[in-house]
Amino acid sequence: MGIFSAGNSHNSLIDALPPLEDIANLRSGRNPREGYQRGAGLRYFGLGEKIQAEPDFREAEALALGRTIVALPRLMNLYLLIRFFLPRIGPGHIIEFGSYRGGSALFMAKLAQRHLPGVQVYALDTFQGMPETDKTVDAHNAKDFDGPDLVEMEAVRVRNRLDNLHLIRGLFQETAPELLAKAKTIALAHIDCDIYSAVAFAWDAVKPHMTPGGYVVFDDATECTCLGATEAVERLAVARDGLFSEQIDPHFVFRYPPLS
Repeated sequence: MGIFSAGNSHNSLIDALPPLEDIANLRSGRNPREGYQRGAGLRYFGLGEKIQAEPDFREAEALALGRTIVALPRLMNLYLLIRFFLPRIGPGHIIEFGSYRGGSALFMAKLAQRHLPGVQVYALDTFQGMPETDKTVDAHNAKDFDGPDLVEMEAVRVRNRLDNLHLIRGLFQETAPELLAKAKTIALAHIDCDIYSAVAFAWDAVKPHMTPGGYVVFDDATECTCLGATEAVERLAVARDGLFSEQIDPHFVFRYPPLS
């Protein structure tokens, strides 16, 4: 049975989902039915309008406005994962690799604070733009997305009493290993990096810490300007590790370790 069962009180969202009774809920290590319900629900079945009517979504979205370039349907999918799907897997925290001005991190922290008690949200970024890129595949350059004001972001976090949000400055390879060792388990990894090296490091770093069946969301791997990110997912998650995606729209979503 999918997450949106007859007993769920959020009937407006249930009604917006395609039932898809004939689609498997376990195949190749993922849940195709739930992937279709989220993706097709957002694109074709009016789920987005229902989500925008949810007070929890609107409150979290207000924190992200002007601070994120994550597209609205992707924020909606993160809302669905945090609000309804993460409670059905084992415990674990949320980590974001690539936070820019902190919009999606604030968004996820607000939702987690209300619906996932005790879950921490870790937002990792240099907050000084991109590191060196591989010009054989990456369209972006070093220092792209420079300019975030970490002091101002911290003030927003404090003002909104988001004690579950941790903004962590530095290169991933300098900050992630120690952080992940302390966090121990991750239920949702939001890998929002545009370039090969960052996606590759984030994926390999978070894998040993994922809650069984945890969600790994690659934000930029389906963007036309981020073929380096795409290649990292293709080469590492798909070709090397043998994963199949649970969603390709509005972004790549994988389950790791695979469901069994």
